[in-house]
Amino acid sequence: MQTSGFFFRLSAISLLLLVLTGFCSCVFFNGSEKVVIWTDRPEFALYAEYFNTSQSKYKVEIQYYESPAQKLTETAEYPDIAIASWLKSVSTRTLFRPLDNLLSNEDLNPSSFYPRLLSLGSSDNRQYLLPVNFNLPAMIFARNFNRSYSLPFTIEMEEIKEQGKAFNTETRGVYTRMGFSPSSSNEFLFLVTTLFGTSFREASPIAWDNQALERSVTWIKDWITEANTSIQTEDDFAYKYFYDPPEKLVNSGRILYTYMNSSGFFTLPEESRTNLDFRWLAARDMIPLDEWSTYYGIHRKTKVYKAAKAFTVWFFNEETQRLLLEASKSKRLNETSFGIAGGFSAMRTVTEQVFPKFYPDLLGRMPPEAFISPSNVLPRNWIAVKERVILPYIWERIRLASREEVRPLERRISDWYRLNIE
Repeated sequence: MQTSGFFFRLSAISLLLLVLTGFCSCVFFNGSEKVVIWTDRPEFALYAEYFNTSQSKYKVEIQYYESPAQKLTETAEYPDIAIASWLKSVSTRTLFRPLDNLLSNEDLNPSSFYPRLLSLGSSDNRQYLLPVNFNLPAMIFARNFNRSYSLPFTIEMEEIKEQGKAFNTETRGVYTRMGFSPSSSNEFLFLVTTLFGTSFREASPIAWDNQALERSVTWIKDWITEANTSIQTEDDFAYKYFYDPPEKLVNSGRILYTYMNSSGFFTLPEESRTNLDFRWLAARDMIPLDEWSTYYGIHRKTKVYKAAKAFTVWFFNEETQRLLLEASKSKRLNETSFGIAGGFSAMRTVTEQVFPKFYPDLLGRMPPEAFISPSNVLPRNWIAVKERVILPYIWERIRLASREEVRPLERRISDWYRLNIE
């Protein structure tokens, strides 16, 4: 990565935050109705700027919070609109007003959205939240890897294992090339549990299919032993070579595959991405979306509903989103933020027809609608539980011979909630 590119990317992020800060602090004196938006997506600072200059009747003010979902449940304050991850949890989704009138009065076209994403924002046959974006999991490899694939735009785990094993190279009993090491990415390990149907979901507090989790752990351990000798061999290889970013290891031929999501891939520096290719990771015609999908809701206590409605109708419009993609490109913010607010648009027409014009690598690569499998509804503190409890559990399970050597996941989650939730 060139130094100048590095500093430009920092400058782009700084500019975005500067714009955001400006919108957080500004006060409108021209009589316009003001809409306050809480979000964890800084890209909405740019979107608010375009909305505010497109008309004079309403103004949007952006307030950034690391977890709007948490703030909504912990304070008496409220925004007019919330746009964030984790809004679908039981503790937050009741805070929003139904949007069915927008969808039935042709202000918004429900058929424009991916149906499974839209359905996750509904409860008791009423639509409370609208999907904004999503990301897909991808296996990244060098463009010059000319191997035939069994499927047109996806790859499944068995194929990754077989090709990774064939790519391995040993010198005097030590691996100098390793096609793919599952243990090198905690996110990949978690994704395997998803593909096996573990199905983590909000309950009291979290539920999952334990048999599916056991099958996934067994599969990973067998994969490591069969393809790469042992977990110790993978750890040794990672210790020796993974001081470089994975995309550099792919480009150099040190590894065959690395895992990242669509946002990570499309915001790689151009010099790194030029020689890289990708396939969506799938199983049984299912591509699991990551858990960070963003949702959009109008708070039930808003006093400026007409203004909130105006911004909602403006934002969920194909031409508006094309304009926002164009603006991101012209300001070079697309080098640090992918697509719409960091992901594919939840509007199917935008993702399938508009995105390839800005991201040519997507031409002919978007999976059928039926392949897209969103995550379950998860608690608003899901990421903390996942990072501090679930991922360490999987890490231990693939390194220890017996399940009995590892403290049960149920007990770990129970203890975490007891210590961290009042």
